[in-house]
Amino acid sequence: MAPAPAYATESLIAEDIDAYLRLHQHKSLLRFITCGSVDDGKSTLIGRLLYDSKMIFEDQLAALEADSKRVGTQGQEIDFALLVDGLAAEREQGITIDVAYRFFTTEKRKFIVADTPGHEQYTRNMVTGASTADLAVILTDARKGVLTQTRRHSYLAKLIGIRHIVLAVNKMDLVGYDQGVFDTIVAEYRAFAASIGIEAFTALPISGFRGDNVATRSEAMDWFTGPTLIEHLESVDVASDAAQAGPFRMPVQWVNRPNLDFRGFAGQIAAGIVHPGDPVRVLPSGRVTHIDRIVTMDGDLQQAVAGQSVTLTLSDEVDCSRGDVIAIADSPPEAADQFSATIVWMDEAPLLPGRGYILKLGTQTAGVTVQAPDHVVDINTLAKLSARSLGLNDIGVADIHTDRPIVFGPYASGAALGGFIIIDRATNATVATGMIRHALRRSKNVHWQTIEISREAHAAQMGQQPRVLWFTGLSGSGKSTIANLVEQRLHALGKHTFLLDGDNVRHGLNKDLGFSDADRIENIRRVGEVAKLMTDAGLIVLTAFISPFRAERDMVRGMLSSDQFVEIFVDTPIELAEARDVKGLYKRARAGEIPSFTGISSPYEPPESPDIWIDTTNESPEAAAQRIVEHVVGIWSYDL
Repeated sequence: MAPAPAYATESLIAEDIDAYLRLHQHKSLLRFITCGSVDDGKSTLIGRLLYDSKMIFEDQLAALEADSKRVGTQGQEIDFALLVDGLAAEREQGITIDVAYRFFTTEKRKFIVADTPGHEQYTRNMVTGASTADLAVILTDARKGVLTQTRRHSYLAKLIGIRHIVLAVNKMDLVGYDQGVFDTIVAEYRAFAASIGIEAFTALPISGFRGDNVATRSEAMDWFTGPTLIEHLESVDVASDAAQAGPFRMPVQWVNRPNLDFRGFAGQIAAGIVHPGDPVRVLPSGRVTHIDRIVTMDGDLQQAVAGQSVTLTLSDEVDCSRGDVIAIADSPPEAADQFSATIVWMDEAPLLPGRGYILKLGTQTAGVTVQAPDHVVDINTLAKLSARSLGLNDIGVADIHTDRPIVFGPYASGAALGGFIIIDRATNATVATGMIRHALRRSKNVHWQTIEISREAHAAQMGQQPRVLWFTGLSGSGKSTIANLVEQRLHALGKHTFLLDGDNVRHGLNKDLGFSDADRIENIRRVGEVAKLMTDAGLIVLTAFISPFRAERDMVRGMLSSDQFVEIFVDTPIELAEARDVKGLYKRARAGEIPSFTGISSPYEPPESPDIWIDTTNESPEAAAQRIVEHVVGIWSYDL
């Protein structure tokens, strides 16, 4: 069906773009998402919104008509979904995979809409789109009603803090515009919404394909007296109004130092209002000062509000850098290093409790470990189920520990200081998103005790440089043999040492741990903490552990100063290690008697750049031990 000849975009765009931009400059902006289950019509609805708001140009319209005939799903009629689904895979399969953002405007408001996927495997993309939204349009197919993904996306929208929910019962044209179908779906959704804490929502019967109740009222549904979708979108409050009512907070994104006479702190104001002269506190240091100027490209301001990006100058020279937060002095946010958080896991590989990840909260970055979840949520029943880990698309509550205090606010008070992402150290992939619920009480009650005798004092008394010599390699590689020889030689030289052997530690400190990936990670974390305490006592610590994962070895390295951790890779081919199998472990592993055995049924990640590399096929244990001792005591050797 060809579009009506009257279709035309706003002529002012082509005639005078500057005048067009001035016309829309002071309109409020609403960010919203469309979400729901597969084939509920999300992309089609957005295409219809763009079409009805005259945001499609002639060349786009011609391409849309051609694409609709070639790859469309609506016969000879326009397939509006093709305006949004731009990836080849999306067009081929008729699905949405990536998040697509589109801008459109009406006489009353500007909009940015995110089209998010309906497939469960792409839930991570829905969370990405929802993270900046003020409103969520939850679509349901009138023929199918409320489905699992309808519930999942509604739960996530509530969890993320989206205040405005629209239930759009789509494809009403395919059920004969039957009011009874609409009422049944709304009643079912209302019961579910109440169970997850959605107190109010707006229900609309629509047809994204036909345009019923999208921009114009439907003659076929004269029984519905509520607003059209566009009318509702134009009337809801935007989030920036609520943000301005809170106390002032601005995470520092960049220290602006163009010359010796200017030093400002740039960032986007997350909450509140600020004026020159206002007393502020820089966190986490707690230093109090005053705002001197509010600087922008267009000149100084006498006021700045939430949502604006500005550069602040302070009346005093204070230590402030990226990741710090400038806040109103009499109502600052808290800082802590242990939290209870709701986590949405978005990676194919499951959470490994105790593994070191990276946390990014606003402009702050810290190392983080996630403990085994308290529970995961069953989306269908909302039951809290016990779990040892989190898998793809799981939503759970868990404790997290950061390696330094971070400035935060509960997510319920705002996403800027309450929402975070978790990044895998090895792949740099975002594996989870999370929302801080509250700081753990122990983070406030447990403090570092000042000790008068320092690490340096212990080391000076012993006349040595504390080190951790971390031997890693396959079972049977010769780690323990070489570590024993190194300790004997260091002892003979009068050095103070202690050897932590993998098997010996599991008889006591770690006897409660098994050999799953999660238990291996916790095993190494505990050993790392013990080794660190021993270096504080001035000792040279030798550890002989398989320690199969790079992330955990890097975690231990991060506990110490850069010159204290010496990674020693005892490189032995698995065939040779298996031939030396005096304990019979490889034989039992290949027989299936030992699950998760490194090198057989569990991976070993060799060091990429070890401090010392030992090839046991070409170097004897005695020669390797001598080379390591020379490294430790500082004697130069060509082989080093």
